[in-house]
Amino acid sequence: MASLQTPVCAFDTPAPDFTLPGVDGRVWTRDQCRGERGLLVMFICNHCPYVQAVRERLVRDVRDLQALGIGCVAIMSNDPADYPEDSFQDMQRVAREFGYPFPYLYDETQGVARAYGAVCTPDFFGYNAALGLQYRGRLDESRKEAAAPDVRRDLFEAMREVAQTGRGPAQQSPSMGCSIKWRAG
Repeated sequence: MASLQTPVCAFDTPAPDFTLPGVDGRVWTRDQCRGERGLLVMFICNHCPYVQAVRERLVRDVRDLQALGIGCVAIMSNDPADYPEDSFQDMQRVAREFGYPFPYLYDETQGVARAYGAVCTPDFFGYNAALGLQYRGRLDESRKEAAAPDVRRDLFEAMREVAQTGRGPAQQSPSMGCSIKWRAG
């Protein structure tokens, strides 16, 4: 299980469009997921210990960001043939179990992950209202275990700034996680 860090934020890169099936039975597009003040696209999965360590915090931060006008969506791009815990049925189960307040979408072809340049889970892409990239960093100091409860909420603070000013912070700490599990060939 390779651990990777995300690249530095390439400010104002446009958010690629997508149309993907969700665990709720709906088909979702980028524009259906965006909020009036921005969009947070999260590449996550079920089996990764880095994601498992922050699921409750993710739900908390998404609820707080939605209240600020930031739309949020999670996309699972791993190949479930090699990682059965990431199957669509398990995505549905995990979304129910943790009460995901965001669409949880399946990127079966992995084309959306490639379009965004996602490299790991979790990988966070925060966009402003014009869908220009403003944040490519971590949720907080958590790694394979959740950080202390009182650590700085890096993702939330950055996206709150985006909601208020349209710009993300100049200093960003990269996210770290398991590599995206790409299909062979």
